[in-house]
Amino acid sequence: MLNRNAISSGAYLESFDSLPREMLWTQAQIDASLAQTMQQHPEEGGDVWVFAYGSLMWNPISDFDSRRIATLHGWHRSFCIRMIAGRGTPQQPGRMLSLEPGGSTQGVALRLCGATLEEELRILWIREMVTGAYRPTWAPVTLDDGTEVRAIAFVAEPGDSQYEGDARAAAIAPSMAVATGLFGTNAEYVFKLQSALADCGMNDPYIDELACELTRISGQPA
Repeated sequence: MLNRNAISSGAYLESFDSLPREMLWTQAQIDASLAQTMQQHPEEGGDVWVFAYGSLMWNPISDFDSRRIATLHGWHRSFCIRMIAGRGTPQQPGRMLSLEPGGSTQGVALRLCGATLEEELRILWIREMVTGAYRPTWAPVTLDDGTEVRAIAFVAEPGDSQYEGDARAAAIAPSMAVATGLFGTNAEYVFKLQSALADCGMNDPYIDELACELTRISGQPA
């Protein structure tokens, strides 16, 4: 369901029809958010980089012409968004990954293809901004060769109704361990992220702690 064809055909957005109508963003709202973000591009007409720190690392969907190991400055990973669709339900909500201020985050920087930039950005915005729970921002990123760029990062919006202040691994692991939905289990997401980081020669202590808690709860050997 989370693929290029599903997004382009509208099937992806339709998969969220079970959400309360007031939570869902219209296509017009999604397009307006994209336009506003691009108006703030620090280098008008320059390359557009996106910082991947979650599922964009292993399932980017949008086409890109460069993929680089990178460090995002001033933000850290946090499962601080309540999730009631995708990998959770209203009855058993899970948590969605975002970024909160402070620290730094290792991930991957993707440079979107210039020839199809408008299409790639629209696909990205539909994917990420279904409910407007994120705030797209231009953030400083250092590529693996030391080059400094500004990249789009989808960060937490504390004023959003889905925001949850307590994102400690011990506090959220019990609900994440049982949360599941159309896209799979919440726990699977964590383990996929841990694996994607390892594939890049990286790790995040927060993700490792959460994966350890989920393994302990499930009773599976580490």
